[in-house]
Amino acid sequence: MGQINPTGERLKKLSEDQRDQPVVMINLLRFRDRAAYAADSGDSPCSGEEAYRRYAEVAGRMLQRIGGRVLWLASVDQVVIGEEAERWDEAILVQYPSRKTFLEMLRIPEYRDATRHRDAALEDSRLFACTKQVGELGD
Repeated sequence: MGQINPTGERLKKLSEDQRDQPVVMINLLRFRDRAAYAADSGDSPCSGEEAYRRYAEVAGRMLQRIGGRVLWLASVDQVVIGEEAERWDEAILVQYPSRKTFLEMLRIPEYRDATRHRDAALEDSRLFACTKQVGELGD
């Protein structure tokens, strides 16, 4: 079974980091073939990718509300280093003003409601919080 949401322990650790600086979240996404909505959800059947787009529409508005932005979004074409089973469909880099604002977004009711689409969409995911810019390669 894949990992789709952070554990309470990891969110707590993120909240304890008081750095007041931008954070870039690296997202790796693997979609289900068919979205896994609850039978009584009222959501129309669709692919995992389409369910993620439903989530992304709301998440994008919430991201703008808190001053964040998508820096980069791309399809993953090939595993070059790593296990073939460790395949990903998309990679996304999202910048937030701080870890605090990232956590604030998670508490917005409209955002929380939209996460049902994300949960239905994803077979597996990874999320990495990154802050320190180390410069260009070769520096």
